[in-house]
Amino acid sequence: MNLSGKIVIMTGASRGIGAASAKEFAQKGAIVILAAQDEQKLARVAREVGSAARVHVLNIAKPEQVEKMISQTLNEFGKIDIVVNNAGRIKPIQRLVDIKIEDWNNIIDVNLKGVFYGFKLAIPSMLKSGGGTFLTLSSGAAHNPLEAWSHYCASKAAVNMLIRCVDLEYRQCGIRSIGLSPGTVATNMQREIKKSKINQVSQLEWSAHIDPKWPAKALVWLASYPGNEYLGKEVSLRDEAIRQQIGMV
Repeated sequence: MNLSGKIVIMTGASRGIGAASAKEFAQKGAIVILAAQDEQKLARVAREVGSAARVHVLNIAKPEQVEKMISQTLNEFGKIDIVVNNAGRIKPIQRLVDIKIEDWNNIIDVNLKGVFYGFKLAIPSMLKSGGGTFLTLSSGAAHNPLEAWSHYCASKAAVNMLIRCVDLEYRQCGIRSIGLSPGTVATNMQREIKKSKINQVSQLEWSAHIDPKWPAKALVWLASYPGNEYLGKEVSLRDEAIRQQIGMV
């Protein structure tokens, strides 16, 4: 796959799936806009990506900061081809009665509103340029309640509906909206989950988690022609047929 000349915004790019995906897109020729809050980690990822990287230190829960990033990207490149809505949080992991209201709201602000801002603020430029692609990280938690994950489950369920709404409203304008549910991935989020010792996910062996490079490869695959089969849908890496198509071994 050749993504030469494509401009890709990657949220949550400082680690895990975001960092691995930024490298994967850059290897395919794309310019990657790295967005996250941790400046030091972003700088490290940018060094690994090389000249194809641009760095934006921001909080995606703040729409004015997202708008500034998009404006600066358009000023430099004149377009945005792909937005990967990857940034997300799960901590603190607590039952409904125990979690503070502000902590619950913070997860919704990042996991749901942050994705909404990415859609809303990037769509106008995509409409002007004739189309674009949104790839949004989903989760099995969108479909199954998990103890002490009410904030995460609710946010991911809502994000799944946003994916479908964007497809319904803008597919005819050339905008592609696809979700990716990667399963459990060997990232820092899984370490936080294990520390909680709550629900069955925290009990999984580390070997059960896939390498972040596989969701990264899946995102590149979905960004290209094969993804057209899944517009408005959620692709699960638990699906053996999908794994074979992507080349996961």
